[in-house]
Amino acid sequence: MANIEKFPRTKLDLAKLEADVTAAMPPLPVRAVPPLPPEPLPEYVEHREGVSRVGQLTAEAVVRDYEAAAKEIEAMGTELISAAKKCEAMTGEVHTAIAFMRDTAASYREEAKKIFKRIEECALFTEDVRKTCETVKRRMTEDRGLA
Repeated sequence: MANIEKFPRTKLDLAKLEADVTAAMPPLPVRAVPPLPPEPLPEYVEHREGVSRVGQLTAEAVVRDYEAAAKEIEAMGTELISAAKKCEAMTGEVHTAIAFMRDTAASYREEAKKIFKRIEECALFTEDVRKTCETVKRRMTEDRGLA
């Protein structure tokens, strides 16, 4: 604790610190950026005679903004077409899957029909065996009674 008390408490002035750092930095070189060549106007507009330079520049700026928006809308349409193609492909796959499911369900029903018939045939056969056994047993007991 004694070491901390040796340093006087001062209030930090962030604005002064920023000014000091900015003053200590060398100035950055400023390079002139050549102006971009003007883009041609869209085909669907042209300047009329007699319009002031300010009016022309304003009209150009507005039509360029609208043209940029129109191009973005067209790009969305392209994306939508791509999504639609993916949906169509997926729909084809779904139809294939549905057909497979229907075929599988039909196969299960056919197998169930075969098993159903086999079980009933076994039940009838078992019933016939039981009746035959009873008949034989009854005859055996009747024959013993006669002998």
